Amino acid sequence: MSNCRCIMKDGSGVINLAAMADSDGFLGHLNTVPTENAPSDAEILVSFSPCQPFSEPEDLAGTDCTDVAACLTVKIRRNERYVSRYINYGRHEGNEFHYNSSLQTLSVSYSVPENTYPLTVVHYHCSAKRSSTFALHIGGDIPLQIWVESPCACPNACALGDVGPGTIFLITLLLSATAYFILGSCALRTLRLGSGVQLTPEESVWCTICYMLTENRHSRRRRKYSSMREETL
Repeated sequence: MSNCRCIMKDGSGVINLAAMADSDGFLGHLNTVPTENAPSDAEILVSFSPCQPFSEPEDLAGTDCTDVAACLTVKIRRNERYVSRYINYGRHEGNEFHYNSSLQTLSVSYSVPENTYPLTVVHYHCSAKRSSTFALHIGGDIPLQIWVESPCACPNACALGDVGPGTIFLITLLLSATAYFILGSCALRTLRLGSGVQLTPEESVWCTICYMLTENRHSRRRRKYSSMREETL
């Protein structure tokens, strides 16, 4: 299990949260959320990213919403203008996973160090539909609730987001090793001797490669010289 995906203990597969985010990594960005007990002159917006820490706003450093998983933006109208406040509603570090097999729902809780209870709980339900719903109650210990319906909430349903730097490195390494062995097999000749088998370089292969590289360089020079000559004429 990691901050971004859940490996099922029963071996049924993996639920990858990145597969349910949009192209910017969000499940919701500055979404207006229905709120109980909110001031009448306030507008409350919610942003949530299941995998990528973000800051709100992006062009203002040092707010409470720096490198967070969930952020609450509260806009209050004062003197004919809006004053915004940004509240950290959970980080990726230390998030907790709970899976209900009977409901086919994965619940992920996000907290902040100064609180003993989670501020955001996201429920991912295995479903053929795709939707997300937000609900917030101001005051008390009731967290922000997000319900996500998605086929990617089913184990092993979506592989999007699985390719990371480590995977890319392994793929590059395997391709390089394959090319090395193929080239090596073409460039070596097997000679059977009385004492065993000897591998000797196949000169024709290396000569062909060198010729192709040299010819390619000369052809570029000829094209360059030809173009310069035409300009001179």
